[in-house]
Amino acid sequence: MRLRGVLTAGFALLLSLAGGAVMAPGAGAAALASGTTAASLAPGFQMPFPCGQSWTGNSSASSAHQSWEIDFNRGGSADADLGDTVVAAAAGTVAISAHQGSTNGFGNLVKIDHGGGWSTYYAHLNSRSVIAGAQVSQGQPIGTVGKTSKPGNNISAHLHYEVRLGSSYPSNIQKAVFNGSTFGYPVQTVTSNNCGGGNPHTAESVCGSGYGVVDSAALGTAGTVYLLYNNSNGYNCVATIKRSSIGTATATTAYLEVQGSSRVTDSGNFEYYAGPVRASAPGKCVKWGGKAGSSVYDSPFEHCGS
Repeated sequence: MRLRGVLTAGFALLLSLAGGAVMAPGAGAAALASGTTAASLAPGFQMPFPCGQSWTGNSSASSAHQSWEIDFNRGGSADADLGDTVVAAAAGTVAISAHQGSTNGFGNLVKIDHGGGWSTYYAHLNSRSVIAGAQVSQGQPIGTVGKTSKPGNNISAHLHYEVRLGSSYPSNIQKAVFNGSTFGYPVQTVTSNNCGGGNPHTAESVCGSGYGVVDSAALGTAGTVYLLYNNSNGYNCVATIKRSSIGTATATTAYLEVQGSSRVTDSGNFEYYAGPVRASAPGKCVKWGGKAGSSVYDSPFEHCGS
């Protein structure tokens, strides 16, 4: 097992500034007060990787770890896992989707709140495919494995994964449970049973290299439409990613309209996604949207100049 994510000594202290999940009032907190175990109240977490993939987790290879955090790898070389898909361990709401900059060593971080005070952290991502406030389903792609961190902190590609309950860091970090079984600390290889029909495609993989998510809109439970931008060539891209009827051809649409130009649309019966629809819009506003199932999203003209 390769040692991964061995960060600077000061990172452990800086992590405390990142903030934890807030214990929600109600049944979860009350049950803990009455002596119910945290594990019995946890959401039905699965591995943060697509169905059938085997990953080796290590909780002791990083000097930055405070408790039950896990660094995941599966390749045989330093950056073999770079760009591999990361998915949501359980359904929830994206609380954070941002690069943490110099704040801590998380780099590109996605945090998902699952209710009852539970949250999961996915750190060092190479890319993020969800935005704060988005609703995500279990198994939905949320980003890719990377090695982003704070300036000067050089690490190899891996996924740093945490489960938290409450706000008293680091005691709020919980042991990870996958498919009903507690992770075999400190090191275990686990095969993902995150097989809830999650779409293997992301908006970024559909639009291509260099595109990052600018905005997104949920299409009920049927899908999500994304607006992306490529800084290197100035192009916008829209893709609609299905969240239900995965693998079955159903009516799905993605469109992009640059102000003053004709709308470009990709519409048909698709198994996984509609798009990509790309257009250059230097200094102009864009209108974008899509359809999946019976849900439709139409934006106003916005995101002007990008």
